[in-house]
Amino acid sequence: MNAQTQNWVDLCELTAIPQRGARCVEAGENKIAVFRTADDNIFALEDKCPHKDGPLSQGIVHDGCVTCPLHNWVISLETGQAQGADEGEVQTYPIRIENGNVQIDIAKIMG
Repeated sequence: MNAQTQNWVDLCELTAIPQRGARCVEAGENKIAVFRTADDNIFALEDKCPHKDGPLSQGIVHDGCVTCPLHNWVISLETGQAQGADEGEVQTYPIRIENGNVQIDIAKIMG
């Protein structure tokens, strides 16, 4: 049997993240951008573009993606994959909303 360990921790209330915006959290050496879409879906990605390490948390959130503020690379919030002709990806992290609070699974971050 293969047991999967999850360790959910509260980050903030959902309302602390603006719609079509992001907030950053640090976990050890990892900087994670937590995004909220216009329809209140949330996603967590490594906060650096695969192109030139631009801060994705400062990008524009649209259509399930974020556009890097440095060179306009478009990254899928769901998969972390660069879109269009660009190639590359960023790490994604398990995240959820429980009772209005945003939670992240730190087992994946620390593991």
